[in-house]
Amino acid sequence: MLTYLLFTLMLSFFIVHELDAVLRHEWRVMPAMRRLPDQLGQQVFIWAHVPILIAIFWWIMPDPNALAGLCLSTFAVVHVGLHWLFRKHPANEFDNPSSWMLITCAGLFGALHFLSVTLAEPAAGSG
Repeated sequence: MLTYLLFTLMLSFFIVHELDAVLRHEWRVMPAMRRLPDQLGQQVFIWAHVPILIAIFWWIMPDPNALAGLCLSTFAVVHVGLHWLFRKHPANEFDNPSSWMLITCAGLFGALHFLSVTLAEPAAGSG
């Protein structure tokens, strides 16, 4: 139950961060999108998240503690590092405590989820 809670917290912070990312014009930092006109970049960024979220939800549905959930939790941690690396990019607007709290909490709960799953004792009767 704890692992599911940690996963849900990570995913919630990550999704809310993506809402914040629209407000903060994150597409302006992304190499493949930064040359697009702003209005088009925003729409591409928003609509790209539909198939991304469908894939994530489809992949994790059977068991968020399986490989898919662990991969997403790992990415949440790596994602903090990516934001740290791009923090001085001229188009970066994630320069406020609220944005960094969302990013950091997603990474923190991702790390805790990963650790709780990988360090958990095997279920009784397995292996």
